Amino acid sequence: MRNVLITGGSRGIGAATVKKFCALGDRVFFTFRTSLIKADALAKSTGAIAICTDGSNPKAVERMITTIKAQCGGIDILVNNAGIAQEKLFSDITLSDWDNMFDHNLKNAFLTTQAVLPDMIHKKSGAIVNVSSIWGEVGASCEVHYSAAKAGMIGMSKALAKELAPSGIRVNCITPGMIDTDMNAGYSEEDKAAIVEEIPLMRMGTAEDVAEMIAFLCSENASYLTGQVIGVNGGWNI
Repeated sequence: MRNVLITGGSRGIGAATVKKFCALGDRVFFTFRTSLIKADALAKSTGAIAICTDGSNPKAVERMITTIKAQCGGIDILVNNAGIAQEKLFSDITLSDWDNMFDHNLKNAFLTTQAVLPDMIHKKSGAIVNVSSIWGEVGASCEVHYSAAKAGMIGMSKALAKELAPSGIRVNCITPGMIDTDMNAGYSEEDKAAIVEEIPLMRMGTAEDVAEMIAFLCSENASYLTGQVIGVNGGWNI
């Protein structure tokens, strides 16, 4: 049985990923910050263990990993999925907006990865998947801070893959496109239809589409894949 930690697991892509790994028979832990009702319901329905924590707080991350290690001895698979988004003109982005975006996307991934690595390095095995975004690849108007943070996750993934490969640890990154989740609920139906017209596969993606790719990247079938950036976007960006 593999020990899996999924950050931001209470809804959307995170929740679909929790369900996928639980269905595979893994022991799954997932984090959440505010969605207590959804987290409790997901934990009860899957058997996964929900942990309320702030992934941008070093002490909170340290406590979380200590708690997990006491129960299972260490993490085999880490999925850095936690993140926030915000639409704002660049000229209106405040320093607080900028810091908050990087805290809950890039810093979260940095702290959690650093916390789980000692055990992975000791075991000479492990798989890490960082969930970035298509906007980390091509940029999004009115989402400069989000695009920058997600681009940072891509760079982190590539560099870390090179550093950890000799230790038997694989690091990959996925860049979801337009996925039908709460994060994209702010788009009008008209806007969604316009975007779908640009997608070669002619539909929005589902959280399950992304979860399937994450599970594959953490499987033995992907044992020769590391440092890759894989777009789950229906051909929107090729």
